[in-house]
Amino acid sequence: MATLFSTSPAVLRRSPCSTKCCLNHNSPVDGGLAGFPEKRFASNRPRAKPPRPRRIILVRHGQSQGNVDECVYTRVADPKVALTEQGVAEAEECGGEIRRMIEKDGGDEWKVYFYVSPYRRSLETLRNLAKAFERSRIAGVREEPRLREQDFGNFQDQEQMKIQKAARKRYGRFFYRFPNGESAADVYDRITGFRETLRSDIEIGRFQPPGEQSPDMNLVIVSHGLTLRVFLMRWYKWTVQQFEALHNIGNGKMVVMERGHGGRYSLLVHHTREELKEFGLTDAMLTDQEWQKHARPGELNYDCQITGASYFTHFDDDQENLLHQ
Repeated sequence: MATLFSTSPAVLRRSPCSTKCCLNHNSPVDGGLAGFPEKRFASNRPRAKPPRPRRIILVRHGQSQGNVDECVYTRVADPKVALTEQGVAEAEECGGEIRRMIEKDGGDEWKVYFYVSPYRRSLETLRNLAKAFERSRIAGVREEPRLREQDFGNFQDQEQMKIQKAARKRYGRFFYRFPNGESAADVYDRITGFRETLRSDIEIGRFQPPGEQSPDMNLVIVSHGLTLRVFLMRWYKWTVQQFEALHNIGNGKMVVMERGHGGRYSLLVHHTREELKEFGLTDAMLTDQEWQKHARPGELNYDCQITGASYFTHFDDDQENLLHQ
């Protein structure tokens, strides 16, 4: 940090107008920056843009008591539902899998930084997952309430939840709002805010310790199944129809967004096409992921085809073929 400039005794003995001279923008000294040392510091020390993290790793919490017995939600508040013994083991295995994946890169300076939902099952997943990493490998952690589970209401009535979930199936999984709770669309709104925070953190290099510019930072987001699917939907701009075709991530499993050749994050760097198809990605979504592997941040996919069957039904085949050329 730059030190503050002090005023010498000689200057203090000058007439009062000398103070004004120091602040004169027309002064030839330092191009008029003599009275504003912070501007001189900024102009002489341009800050290099920090490298983007190598991966964004999405982890669903391990098996919870609620995954085994939905009656738990009638007597335990959703944020307080704990992991089972199997869930603890799944979290530990996931941590080991993440470490093995990172170590395959061959670098020595890698670190992990965690974002975590404040729900108990997510925090317990983080604690057990993090056993795979010594203190020197953990760059930091942030508890992020916007990563919480979809709100289904407070203490849940089991019979009413069965009725509500059946109604959601008829109404649509994305837009159906549970009484006193949220829809997936509501989760989308708060995840949009988190995404902007994350992008800002990446741009300013919040994960980098002072003086370091490591390209081997790995971000790990520990959250919930629907929340993580909505995060992917928001990041890659998937449609509601595409979201509703996705399958849930398994307990203690991960989805990896890895930096491609151009700097953007693609699911196809780590995962195979077959894995992503099983997750629910369509051919069009896979084509976009292939583009993401090579594109640079800020670029737009102008080659994305117009799908007449989805939005525009007034084109005939000849017109649509021309659009695709």
